[in-house]
Amino acid sequence: MIYLDNAATSLHRPDCVVQAVAEAMNGMGNCGRGAHAASLAAGRTIHEARSRIDRLFHGYGAQQVAFTANSTAALNIAISSLLAEGGHAIATALDHNSVLRPLYRSGAELTILPTDENGRLSLEGLEATFRPDTKLVVCTHASNVTGDLVDIGRIGAACAAHGVPFVLDASQTAGCFAIDMQAMGIDVLCFTGHKSLLGPQGTGGLCVSPRLRLSPLYVGGSGVHSFDREHPAQMPTALEAGTLNGHGIAGLAAALEWLEETGLDVIRRREQALANRFYQGVKDLPGVKCYGDFSTAERSPIVALNLGDWDSSLVSDELAQRFGILTRPGAHCAPLIHEALGTVAQGAVRFSFGYFNAEEEVDAAIRAVDTLCREEE
Repeated sequence: MIYLDNAATSLHRPDCVVQAVAEAMNGMGNCGRGAHAASLAAGRTIHEARSRIDRLFHGYGAQQVAFTANSTAALNIAISSLLAEGGHAIATALDHNSVLRPLYRSGAELTILPTDENGRLSLEGLEATFRPDTKLVVCTHASNVTGDLVDIGRIGAACAAHGVPFVLDASQTAGCFAIDMQAMGIDVLCFTGHKSLLGPQGTGGLCVSPRLRLSPLYVGGSGVHSFDREHPAQMPTALEAGTLNGHGIAGLAAALEWLEETGLDVIRRREQALANRFYQGVKDLPGVKCYGDFSTAERSPIVALNLGDWDSSLVSDELAQRFGILTRPGAHCAPLIHEALGTVAQGAVRFSFGYFNAEEEVDAAIRAVDTLCREEE
């Protein structure tokens, strides 16, 4: 099996992650729900994970990191809180449904920054979209379809100039690209643990600027102030009602340590080299159309393509059944970018590369696409 679906979830993880989860399953208590050794050990592990996340993103302190089940939950918290009283919001055509659907549900007026027919986002019109009632700007850092990056520093600067919170969906870039919340003007960064952070599924969270006070999606047990009718307002407890996924967070903490030791630059360069190797091998094959801007090496390690008029699901199934190559077809939960690309009916086959992929696997994928192209002829 050749796994090239890392943009959906990492499959191959450092051994230390698996070991940390196993050890937590066998000995971790409930963080904040007791003063005994097992509970205190859980608290230390979770605090370590908070500290590593804060350090990774140059955030506003470990106490400003709240854990959730994934970036979808984090985005729902941020968007629903900031748009609780309606208003106007700005997003982009690159965004995932985990951004778009909370926006639609909020009832806020939306401005969607468009892309061209190649999926390239222009920020030239950004300034003109701000209004007196603009409550937030939210966008992905990198398209999960094309891999194209968004100039988040430019967006952050514009938001700061207008006094508007900037919410970043870092699902595709956390653990691969350097992100500095303070330097880039990011007020809320939403992340998931199971992609490039190489942690377990069911882990994620948000880092929040102390100038914002977000309202939780749900309230309940917190381990403190049990006689109060209101949920505690202090971070991170404010956004963490109920028992955390301590076992998963233990694995995430181990993954974060591995990332620090290995280096984001090392990881990013390797993943980009693998993606570029694949792109160079398939871009000129007859019938192949690749999507996105490949004029720059600074892009998420994704290559999305179509083969002639084949439905993307059929191509992906052929790759899996005949060649043992696992990819992701369809719309990838990002409808607006497919509308821009003209691939609503066909979808696209996404090849996404991870640190633990090998050059030989990339070459096998190139040969498989070449074979399908020849059969199409």
